[in-house]
Amino acid sequence: MVALCKKIAEAKWFQHFIIAVILLAGILVGIQTYGERVEQWTSIIDTIDWVILIIFTAEVFIKITAQGNQPQNYFKDAWNLFDFFIVVACYAGPFLGDNAEFLPVLRLIRILRVFKLVTALPELQLIVGALLRSIPSMAYISLLLGLLFYIYGAMAVFLFGPNDPIHFDNLQTAILSLFRVITLEDWTDIMYINMYGCGNYGYGGNEALCTNSSGSPILASLFFVSFVLIGTMIVLNLFIGVIMNGMDEMKAETEIKARVARKNKEDGTNLKNEMHLLIDKVDSLKEELSLLSHLYEQEKKEVPVLHETYKSNGKSKYKG
Repeated sequence: MVALCKKIAEAKWFQHFIIAVILLAGILVGIQTYGERVEQWTSIIDTIDWVILIIFTAEVFIKITAQGNQPQNYFKDAWNLFDFFIVVACYAGPFLGDNAEFLPVLRLIRILRVFKLVTALPELQLIVGALLRSIPSMAYISLLLGLLFYIYGAMAVFLFGPNDPIHFDNLQTAILSLFRVITLEDWTDIMYINMYGCGNYGYGGNEALCTNSSGSPILASLFFVSFVLIGTMIVLNLFIGVIMNGMDEMKAETEIKARVARKNKEDGTNLKNEMHLLIDKVDSLKEELSLLSHLYEQEKKEVPVLHETYKSNGKSKYKG
């Protein structure tokens, strides 16, 4: 049973089958978003939903059984824990019933099953692992970016607040406007408002808010261009650099693990071959010992006969 489950769990066709089932689960979730339009197919959808859940349960059972006498090894892998959590959460659905209060939870559980695709594809595991590995470094970069937003936001309120109350009336509004600037979403419009004054640009239809139009062409251009250069071109690229570094580390770690597993497999194969050779040698020695024992027994039987023959021959010669 253990050998069969291990063979199935490691088989390519089984992995491809699970990927296909995950994709089917994703399509099913998409169909269920149409609500009343697919209400007539509810029974069929629910049946397929249960079949998918049974397949995922069988997958967990096969992988746990494949561990043999150490089923706890299944739970040492974070991806296996994620799969197990999704399966257990899906079984909670019938206990929640059709109560509208729990409907968002049921929908969330169904959507989570699509994330099983990450556990089924090693390439996606590599990317997700790199992102998780990069979180500590990304936290420090986020802190740096937060300081940048805070300093530039406070400066913007003091410098451009009277001229542009829509974008820089207070600190929180200024930080939100700077977030728009750093994403490069029409950031030049905000810059032009403060370069030419709200009375001359960008406040069409909001003239009542423009009570103190005062443009600062040089100051505004230096402020926004410097913020875009520092925030977008430097700090945000640090995020990319950290993620790429995490991917390199994750890839190297994956290659090392694969190399170790391959080496262990080769060592295991060599050990098996050596064991077979030793067994063959032992069998050969047993056969030789058996043959020698047989010859020894024959010689023991022949020695008394030869002795009696010798004695009888000696007597006959003496009488003669």
